[in-house]
Amino acid sequence: MPFAVRLPHMSEAKPVLTVGITTRNRHDSLQRCVESLRLLDHLSPEILIFDDASDVPVADTLIAQPRLRIIRDDRGPGNIVGRNTLMSQASADAVLLLDDDAALLEAAGIERALEIMSRDSDVAAIAFAQANEDGRPWPETMQPGRGQSPRYVAAFIGFAHLLRRDVFLRLGGYRERFVFYGEEKEYCLRLLDHGLRVVYLPDALVIHAQDASGRTPQRYLRYVTRNDCLNALYNEPLRRVVWLVPARLALYFRMRARWGVDDPAGLLWILKEVAANAGAALRARKPVSRRTLAAWRRLRDGTAPYPPAIEQRP
Repeated sequence: MPFAVRLPHMSEAKPVLTVGITTRNRHDSLQRCVESLRLLDHLSPEILIFDDASDVPVADTLIAQPRLRIIRDDRGPGNIVGRNTLMSQASADAVLLLDDDAALLEAAGIERALEIMSRDSDVAAIAFAQANEDGRPWPETMQPGRGQSPRYVAAFIGFAHLLRRDVFLRLGGYRERFVFYGEEKEYCLRLLDHGLRVVYLPDALVIHAQDASGRTPQRYLRYVTRNDCLNALYNEPLRRVVWLVPARLALYFRMRARWGVDDPAGLLWILKEVAANAGAALRARKPVSRRTLAAWRRLRDGTAPYPPAIEQRP
């Protein structure tokens, strides 16, 4: 079972923001991420870290910070369970989830995101832009949306995103059966089906210095394909499931060939995993509406402007 370690100077007052970080065996990246949170000291955020069974416990290596608490799970349940745990234990109504290889560049983007979420109840998540360590943004094609002004988007990128906690808990959080990858897209589809939106702030840059530890292209392709199939079983009308699942499997082969990935046992692993989880997914399925699917398709190009009248309202 998870247990908590409280570090000194933990404030008992309800914060305006909780920052949650999931980590496993990336101590240097985690330290940089935590140190960057000093940019938010004026907000007195609660900081929660989920230690996903790191070989050397985070509590033994991390330099202590005010208002910081470590939650360790020796079972190593994975990133998605970690994120759900952070959301359930957060004290604030708004939660900024960060990967351990992310780091803040400035506070203004976070403050702007909090402001939008506080005044627009239809916005349940804020997406941030990926940047290099020197502050240069990643190419537009690798961002949640397009252009230089705020946009409604279909989904955020999980490296850094701000969530409305009550909505997250009400919708059941991330699908823990996904284990790794794809949980953000599936959650955003459910958000949209409940009439809620994701807004992307292109000028709110957050460093994403990708740490290769724990990542392989084989693992990525396997889980992306597996979880796209499960997403269809959970959320798509049956008329679409019958062709979406084979299409996802075909895409696996195209991506494997394009990237030159050697994974001869990959398809068998994916089929076994989908079969093992299909029953639970089908029992829990709640197909989204045609209207939601149409809205999702419209939002996928990332160009839908976030209304200036809402954004600038005092």
